[in-house]
Amino acid sequence: MPIRSLFATLFYEGALDDPALLAELEEACRALADEDEAGRRWSRDHGYRGYTSYASLNDLPIRDPRFADLVRPLNRHVAKFAADCAFDLGGRRLKLDSLWVNLLKPGGVHGAHIHPHSVISGTVYVAVPPGAGPLKLEDPRLAMMMAAPTRREDAPEMLRTFVTAPPQPGTVFLWESWLRHEVVPGTGKDPRISISFNYRV
Repeated sequence: MPIRSLFATLFYEGALDDPALLAELEEACRALADEDEAGRRWSRDHGYRGYTSYASLNDLPIRDPRFADLVRPLNRHVAKFAADCAFDLGGRRLKLDSLWVNLLKPGGVHGAHIHPHSVISGTVYVAVPPGAGPLKLEDPRLAMMMAAPTRREDAPEMLRTFVTAPPQPGTVFLWESWLRHEVVPGTGKDPRISISFNYRV
């Protein structure tokens, strides 16, 4: 009898094919990092090496038209991924719930976490210097594997316990929000700039 692969975890990789918008977003992200005192303070108090607007600003698409211009292509990517996931949305669309900027300095990390209360989460990468840390994804069954042996180094990607996804400028990564993920430290000399977001029903 054939072996079947069950309970797939899908991971989407697309691209923001608009170099002009990407350049505008980089300018907007750097300006926020300079101007948002509350965000810099939160980042410092919580050990975030760099700057994030995660806890300080929740209106970026309204505040700056450059972020509003990003929402339209993100909506298209998310709609495609939702269809690939076979979500039954009853004729509704997933809606952008939150969007925030991350400017991670060299050597910075973002510990493993999930995004509660949302359906799809993702990141668009604005500036990815050489040596920047990749996104690391964790098998959601890990806590239940108990006595399972480790996997061989040559195990296919679908059987690995952890998978890393190195982005490029303009890369759009999407995943279901329950999927645990982290940013590992890199060796780059310049900040890694990204914009993360959540979508909900």
